Amino acid sequence: MVRLFKHYIPYAVILLCIVDFALLVLANELSWRLRAMQIGMDMGSLLARMAAHGAFGAVMILAMVSVGVYASEALRSMRFAAARLLVAVSLGVIALAFVDFVVASEQFWRSTLVYSMGLAIVLLMGNRLFFHAAFGSAVFRRRVLVLGSGARARRIEVLSKRPESGFAVAGFVDMNEGPPCVEGATPRAEIENLTRFVESLGVSEVVLALQERRNAMPLKDLLRIKTAGVHVNDFSSLVERETGRIDLDTVNPSWLIFSDGFSSGRAVSSAVKRLFDIVASSCVLLLTGPVVLVFAVLVKLDSKGPAFYRQSRVGLFGVPFDVIKLRSMRSDAEAAGAQWATKDDPRITRLGRFLRKLRIDELPQAWTVLKGEMSFVGPRPERPEFVADLEAHIPFFAERHMVKPGITGWAQINYPYGASVEDSRNKLEYDLYYAKNYTPFLDLLILLQTLRVVIWSEGAR
Repeated sequence: MVRLFKHYIPYAVILLCIVDFALLVLANELSWRLRAMQIGMDMGSLLARMAAHGAFGAVMILAMVSVGVYASEALRSMRFAAARLLVAVSLGVIALAFVDFVVASEQFWRSTLVYSMGLAIVLLMGNRLFFHAAFGSAVFRRRVLVLGSGARARRIEVLSKRPESGFAVAGFVDMNEGPPCVEGATPRAEIENLTRFVESLGVSEVVLALQERRNAMPLKDLLRIKTAGVHVNDFSSLVERETGRIDLDTVNPSWLIFSDGFSSGRAVSSAVKRLFDIVASSCVLLLTGPVVLVFAVLVKLDSKGPAFYRQSRVGLFGVPFDVIKLRSMRSDAEAAGAQWATKDDPRITRLGRFLRKLRIDELPQAWTVLKGEMSFVGPRPERPEFVADLEAHIPFFAERHMVKPGITGWAQINYPYGASVEDSRNKLEYDLYYAKNYTPFLDLLILLQTLRVVIWSEGAR
């Protein structure tokens, strides 16, 4: 993994993205040459076309990020990657054709886009075939030695076997914690000098994965390993890096306090975020206003009750506020009190099911963003009726209220719709990661990947 703007990205994904960009530039150049030969046009200088090629590659990469081409599922399955790749290239070509139509480019992009689309798909799929063959080995991953052989060590072993994993386990050291959960762990008593053992394995990182650290921390060994130039890490930091979430089962307050993150120097980032929220929410309200009004009329015709409804939510620093949505449930849906939404919830109206699938019911929340009570990106705000119970059952739940809630968020693009305490616990792990590692770059990634959630109706309920 490499940390880019405080967000962890697998080396494999970065390399794949760089090669993809180069192949997209190549595809556009070959398409341009093919079309120039067909119409007998002088090809001119390659340098003069690089701006157009770069724009083509950048738009395609953004489309690929948006629909999940670089998601873990696409790295595991060629079928999944091919399906998402076709959608991404199609969306990118449509966007470029529209831009070309507006600016009336002299590069005759619309004439070459069909060729570029076909070549891009062939080259990008070829790159993925090579990727699966090359990255199936541990050549491009950091070598890690795990101190521990219990359940945490077993979890590290599982994480290392994912295609997108940024590390490979060189070995496990049994620290006499009890019955080992991994095979082949070397007993610590058999290792005369742990520092030399680390050097002999050629590892670049040692991870402490003890089940119980009190009175069991090998401080002298860890100090010598650290001073020998080998990176020393703990289990919680490794899981955060590899999964993009904070593991609530193993994290403790001291780790949250002393680990990097939750930076207070966010004045500029917060100002940029607020400026974006104002501009984006204003544009959304202007562009989708007619759509919202049409569906508001349809909601009134479809079932009894108001077209819009207000619902109290818990916002920044625990201050309550009201969200506004198009009504997607019956007007008496909560006559018996607040309830979690369930799969195929009978309270949802016929039109409401459609509104939820396409997230149209969320559009009026742009007004809440414009007022400053919400942001476009942030943890989804919970209802006050649920918050008290969730804070009693889930550790660190109150910490999610230290950042402004949002319409979409890191949990929304990584975890399906939450409708239970356990779901809320899992989503909190992603929300804490977002709060800890927030940057405008992470917001951009979330906004791009929200398109994937909308297109494939992931998590809608």
